[in-house]
Amino acid sequence: MKKGFTLIELLIVLAIIGILVTISAFGLREARKSARDATRKSDLEQIRSALALFRADCGYYPDSPDLVFGAPLLGDDGSTSCSSGNTYLSEIPQDALEPEQQYFYARTSPTSYVLCTALENSTDPAPVGCVSCGVSCNYKVTSL
Repeated sequence: MKKGFTLIELLIVLAIIGILVTISAFGLREARKSARDATRKSDLEQIRSALALFRADCGYYPDSPDLVFGAPLLGDDGSTSCSSGNTYLSEIPQDALEPEQQYFYARTSPTSYVLCTALENSTDPAPVGCVSCGVSCNYKVTSL
């Protein structure tokens, strides 16, 4: 009797390993999507907090062109009449998949705004309804 594995046994083991690798790859992809969505929500909350501080100092929210993602949010940027001199965010967060996917900010009045993004998990139990953003998104944060 020969010791060792037959070709059939080796093929079965390779097939099982292939199936397990495929299953884990799909699971990992979903976990990455969920992690990016959690980061998006956290980023928008961080921006919301900074905007609230800006409004507390200036009495209004910055105009849409003044809020540049990836740039700082300052109280004396020269483009606003507010010159508090404060730095509200050293760098306004950007989406991890920038430029394919972006955050959207729109000041709807001096005392209100809407921040939107598109979550990758469309079944996420989150506030929806970004029709006012004018872009395809499914998660929004508004002024308090």
